[in-house]
Amino acid sequence: MKLIKQLISGLILISWTMTLYAAIYAFEFDDPRKEQRFKQLSEELRCLVCQNQNLADSGAGLALDLRKELHRMVSADASDDEIKNFMVSRYGDFVLYDPPVKATTYLLWFGPFVLGLFAIIILMRIIRNQGSETTQTLSTDEQQRAQQLLADKKDN
Repeated sequence: MKLIKQLISGLILISWTMTLYAAIYAFEFDDPRKEQRFKQLSEELRCLVCQNQNLADSGAGLALDLRKELHRMVSADASDDEIKNFMVSRYGDFVLYDPPVKATTYLLWFGPFVLGLFAIIILMRIIRNQGSETTQTLSTDEQQRAQQLLADKKDN
């Protein structure tokens, strides 16, 4: 009975701490336009921990820190370009969901197309090689030797 009480107490404690961890951090704005800009920018910036989520959707600690920084900059009337430039200078082009096309992002932009092209070329070669395979006929000496081996095998 004591063990069951300890297990229940442990589960309650764990669930309580998890609800504290999942607490929502609210950002207050004095102007609805700033709040709209904050929402828009937090959807345009990528969470560097999750990588497939934007700042608005991510629950990672770093995402919360970035949202706080974003809130500070929006509240200070920084322009969208200033905010994006700040984030890019600090975290690189990867922080943007739509990074600019430049020499350092060519692989990011064109890599999937190059890989797809290579896959198509390899697939075409495989298909072409399967169609061009020919059966090789045995010479008369080879046929006689094969018949001899088969006859020897039947005798054993």
